[in-house]
Amino acid sequence: MAKLRVKAAVIGAGMSGLVAARELHREGHQVVVFERGNEVGGTWGYDPRVESDPLGLDPGREVVHTSMYRSLRVNLPRQTMGFSDYPLLEKGCGDPRTFPGHEEVLQFLRSFAEDSGLVELIRFGHKVVRVERAVEGRRDQWAVEWRTGGGEEAAGVDVFEAVVVCNGKYTQPKIAEFPGRSTWPGEQLHSHNYRVPEPYKDKIVLIIGRGVSATDIAKDILPFAREVHQASRETTPQVLEITKPAGVFQHPMIARAQEDGELVFQDGSSIHTDVIIHCTGYRFHFPFLKTKGLVSVVDNRVGPLYKHVFPPSLAPRLSFIGIPILAFPAQLSELQSKWVAKVLSGELVLPSEEEMMSSVQEHYQRIEELGWPKHYTHKLEIGKFEYQKWLVGQLGLPSLAEWIEKTALIALELFKLVQSS
Repeated sequence: MAKLRVKAAVIGAGMSGLVAARELHREGHQVVVFERGNEVGGTWGYDPRVESDPLGLDPGREVVHTSMYRSLRVNLPRQTMGFSDYPLLEKGCGDPRTFPGHEEVLQFLRSFAEDSGLVELIRFGHKVVRVERAVEGRRDQWAVEWRTGGGEEAAGVDVFEAVVVCNGKYTQPKIAEFPGRSTWPGEQLHSHNYRVPEPYKDKIVLIIGRGVSATDIAKDILPFAREVHQASRETTPQVLEITKPAGVFQHPMIARAQEDGELVFQDGSSIHTDVIIHCTGYRFHFPFLKTKGLVSVVDNRVGPLYKHVFPPSLAPRLSFIGIPILAFPAQLSELQSKWVAKVLSGELVLPSEEEMMSSVQEHYQRIEELGWPKHYTHKLEIGKFEYQKWLVGQLGLPSLAEWIEKTALIALELFKLVQSS
């Protein structure tokens, strides 16, 4: 049977969007990539600008897409940051260190786009404002409405037979809520709007969160600030041992913030601080996607999605790349993109809509059995790689399975090193 060739739109030219475009193009599909910025790379492009609302709560603010801060180095070894046939191995940057900086990752993605012939497929400066079925009841007709900025603004609508959503997951901040937060008189920002440590010279800074960005920013600010404090709901000794930077004062979560500037913690202790930085993660956000409730985001669960990719009632003509968390992003995006490309061409066949919905429900049940909250729906279990191996099995790629095993071992061996350095 001849392969199907579809006209596909890819939303975003970051890491996920680029590899999705390559795999779709390799499979023979006609591809157009919509990128709101003026270059590839998505969140890997450092931008010194910050948003007018430092907490990211104002829906009318001008959004700065990137969350990159100046000092950021990747917390994964470079062996896990490339694609199976296009590794990130210095790429002429002359930096032999295991954990590359954001500049090197951006240069890697630029080189990947150029060497893969993707640049000519990308419409730069095109912000997608609406993705919706062009004909009610048909899965293979999608209207993509776009606008351009600058001095000569334009707008238009194009119709595609498939849409692949790759708009990233590090743009819409999620903040910590506690009594008195909105009336507390000090400065507050989300890590999305953190760039450099110099503005915090001689200030007392409290960082909320225990993740990689919280630890990173605490260490970045420490040489400049008078004091750096860290608060989190996670207080187990094992977690504190791995994630507490030397010289940073540790606290449980904030119980309340007072109008005199005092912060009171859940153990009854308190401090007076100048700045609160919310390193509390992000929310999935698809403001352009209009599906009449067939796809929704509830407590950071994007659903329903079969295997984190296909909405059963709209599959295979609508798909999402890069949704899972706690995964190697390059590997994950490549595997998902290969799967989507081959499903669209007819080389691989999805289960029925009913079977896909049943699988989604089984996954939700598994989340409950693990005791995870709903917002962990797309969290993969560390070290198991069952999802990636499932994708490899669908694709029939034994060499890729071996690649995953090798890079996983490298990453797990170096995890403690990057956390304690």
